[in-house]
Amino acid sequence: MERWRGRVALVTGASVGIGAAVARALVQHGMKVVGCARNVDKIEKLAAECQSAGYSGTLIPYKCDLCNEEEILSMFSAIKTLHQGVDVCINNAGLAHNEPLLSGRTEGWRNMIDVNILALAICTREAYQSMKERHVDDGHIININSMGGHRMVPSADEHFYCATKYAVTAMTEGLRQELREAKTHIRATCISPGIVETEFAFRHHNSDPERAAAVYESIKCLKAEDIASAVTYVLSAPAHVQVRPK
Repeated sequence: MERWRGRVALVTGASVGIGAAVARALVQHGMKVVGCARNVDKIEKLAAECQSAGYSGTLIPYKCDLCNEEEILSMFSAIKTLHQGVDVCINNAGLAHNEPLLSGRTEGWRNMIDVNILALAICTREAYQSMKERHVDDGHIININSMGGHRMVPSADEHFYCATKYAVTAMTEGLRQELREAKTHIRATCISPGIVETEFAFRHHNSDPERAAAVYESIKCLKAEDIASAVTYVLSAPAHVQVRPK
């Protein structure tokens, strides 16, 4: 991770869970991390904790609604002005709603598309353009996906969410191919965890906290720090190694 010291990473959905754990890990390794979310209170608290712990990097909170393209573009413009640009983009933000295919609300489907697919695509595009204009040829784009992006969960509440994650799987492979065609050494990686014990299930089943708790009690779950370790492993791989799922 030494080569990333002092360089800039963007982590979306950095206020809680996997995003917060990834942001902390990258700051610990000396990176300048822009952590974005709709509510930055928790990111500001995390930034203070990182500073108190004496980590060599810095965490910069940034308020951004990923459903709004103008806010995303404004964020990238601010990063360019203040920090030159993005060297690593961690597309972590994602959400699920209980909206089955046969009875779900269009509003819920649209929100999942906006955050899980469109925001990821916009951030990827803008991160690549940031790297390209600065002749950064060793950048990295990491999509935090899900096992739901590789096999359909047998639960109607999850089907549309899984569809958005299948899209992430396809986009990551498409991105890898486009980067290769562009003859760049910028890498693309998709990390697809199973169940991770975060606030995700409680937000997904917000009207049934007992059901949410049962998700995490059913098996020995991954922790957010496990995914952060996977991110640092991917970033620390030699320049000629690309880690990606089949």
